[in-house]
Order: sequence, then structure tokens, then C-alpha cells
Amino acid sequence: MIRRLLPHPWLSVTLILVWMALVNRWAVGSLVFAAIIGLVVPLITAPYWPGAGGYSKPQRIPAYLLMVIWDIAKANFTVARIVLFMPRRALRPAWIAVPLDLRRPEAITALAATITLTPGTVSCDLSEDGRALLVHAMHAPDPDAVLDEIKTRYEARLKEIFE
Repeated sequence: MIRRLLPHPWLSVTLILVWMALVNRWAVGSLVFAAIIGLVVPLITAPYWPGAGGYSKPQRIPAYLLMVIWDIAKANFTVARIVLFMPRRALRPAWIAVPLDLRRPEAITALAATITLTPGTVSCDLSEDGRALLVHAMHAPDPDAVLDEIKTRYEARLKEIFE
């Protein structure tokens, strides 16, 4: 019964928190409306999520988010240094094909979002079979090091969380 009312509880919680952050006002009416959104949207979209599983280790999500926030902050300074002080001829952009061990669409989306949110890199395309992600790095003198960092720092942690 609960599973039918809350097919995706984490989505419900996320929608409630995002709505309250967007409204920027902790009033009872806002909270009631956020709860309605948190209940209705997952119910309406549940048929489009066939076989969507939960997280295998949701307790690791906060640590992953903190790591990503830290990496975003560091990358902002790195990109600012590159833009302000690096001569254009010294810039080494690179296209990197990242072979994926992740299989769940939610995990692949989280990885692509993490890469894109980190300044200096952007995920550009997913292969048709879903087994590789094309990433552009603004400055990658060693593309293999960027690939290794994505695989070990992000993908391995997401694999623990999702699979």
C-alpha cells in the first residue's frame, strides 16, 4: 500500500525540499503544496520508470555530494587561473571517451551531471549502447589522468550507491 502511494520516496523528498527552497518561505501553505507535488509527481511519472530500483547504499549519497561540491569549488579556482593567466597556446583541450561500468540510467545521468557541473569539463554525448560517455575537458595535458579521475573518483562511488 505504501509503495503504491510513494513509488519513489527519494523523489518525493527531493521535490518537497526543492519546492521549499524555490519558494524561500517556510509557511504551512507552501509545505502543504510541496507535499502535494511530492506525492502527485511520482505517482504520475511512475509508469515511465519501469524496473527502476532504489539505491543499494543511500547512506553514501551525502559523502558523494560533499565531495562533488568540494570538487566544484576547486575546479572554479583552477578554471579561473587557466582563463586569467594561461596563454592560449598552452591550453590543451581534449575529447575523452569514458567507458562506463554503470548500467542504470539514473547512475549514468548522475555521472554526466557531476562531470558537467564541475567547471572545465562537460559531458557531451552518450553512446547509443550506453557504454561510453564523451567528455570534453577544457585543459587536459594528460587525458588518461582525467579519465582515471572520472572512473575512480566519481564512477566507482556512483556504482556503490546505485548498484
